[in-house]
Amino acid sequence: MYGYDNQSAYSGQQQQQPYGVQQQPLAGYGGQLYPEQAQAAAAAPPAPPSLADALRAYTSGAMSSEEFHDIFLGAKIYCPRGENPGFLALHNTQQPVIPLFTSLKELRRYAGKDSRYFTVTGGEVLDLLPSGYGFALDMEGEHRIVLDAKAVEEMVDYTMRRMYG
Repeated sequence: MYGYDNQSAYSGQQQQQPYGVQQQPLAGYGGQLYPEQAQAAAAAPPAPPSLADALRAYTSGAMSSEEFHDIFLGAKIYCPRGENPGFLALHNTQQPVIPLFTSLKELRRYAGKDSRYFTVTGGEVLDLLPSGYGFALDMEGEHRIVLDAKAVEEMVDYTMRRMYG
C-alpha cells in the first residue's frame, strides 16, 4: 500500500517480526516504530525529575544538594513580572529575596490568576540575580525553600567550579 508494506493500522494483518525482536507499542505510523526508532527509545535515559519533584525530594532529605543543583540549572523557572524588566524583589525580609516558582500553578497561588510573569532557566537565575539577593522557591508551596545571598553565591561558585574546573 503506497510503499509501506503492511504498516497501516487498517490492513487487518499482523506483520511478522524476526525471532527475538519485540515490537514496541509506541507512537509511529500505525502505532509501530522503525527499528532504529525502537533502538533509540530503548537506549534513551529516563527523564530527570521535574523541579517540583526535585524540590520535594531535596527538602525532605531524599536528594543531595548536588543533584538538586543539577536539576535546578536546567529547569524552567517562573518569575513574577512587574512594570519594569527584571526580577521583583521582596524587601520585607532580613535580606532581599526574589520569589521564584517551579510552575505556573505555584506562581498563581502566590500572585493571583491574572499575574504577569516571565520564565528563565535556573542557570539564568544564577547568572542574572543581583549580588546580595537570595531567592525563595515556591513561597506558598508545601515544600518551599529560601536561600539567602550567601547560599546563592555558593551555588554560583559551585557552578563555576563544575564548568571551568
